[in-house]
Amino acid sequence: MDTGPEIDTPVPAQRSEARQPLLEPLDRLQWSQAIELPRDATSASKPSEMRRAWIHRAPEREVVALFRAVRSDGEQPIPAPWWLRALADGRLDSRDTGFRVEDRMTQLLSRRPGWEYVPWAADGESGYWEFMPSERGRSGHRIPTTILNTSRHDGWIDVLPAHSGITPEPIAVAGLAGLRSRLGEFEAVR
Repeated sequence: MDTGPEIDTPVPAQRSEARQPLLEPLDRLQWSQAIELPRDATSASKPSEMRRAWIHRAPEREVVALFRAVRSDGEQPIPAPWWLRALADGRLDSRDTGFRVEDRMTQLLSRRPGWEYVPWAADGESGYWEFMPSERGRSGHRIPTTILNTSRHDGWIDVLPAHSGITPEPIAVAGLAGLRSRLGEFEAVR
């Protein structure tokens, strides 16, 4: 039987520098889907309009379990809302409590002139509030005063003063009462 010259051609050896496929751990892949928001969420005018991802609707214990599993990999910071970090650390009693903090902040800031909600925060985040008169006002700042929720401390609210250069250290605010009492101070920068 004549096999022909093509059969006698040796199979090339595998190249040692061949790239291996980059595989994402399954938990990380699930997490990226868990925090994914619909495209129209970028037009939200308050945090409650952003709560349409799996992490906002699924049973709380499942959300926390997946977050902890992904976080245990320890490779890099995991995109997640502030309330989930606090909940997983045992410093917040429920997701609903986190939602209430955001909603009360919305009630306060949305009634005051100059404050605008910005929904396009980092992946998984809840958005933040900017005081627009502090941007390019008399002081000439390029970045407006910004209020955001945080798991950094148990007041859950940080303020970044208006600035133009290096981002200043956040000012920890003692909850909604602390924010209400200091709003005049934060709004004075224009």
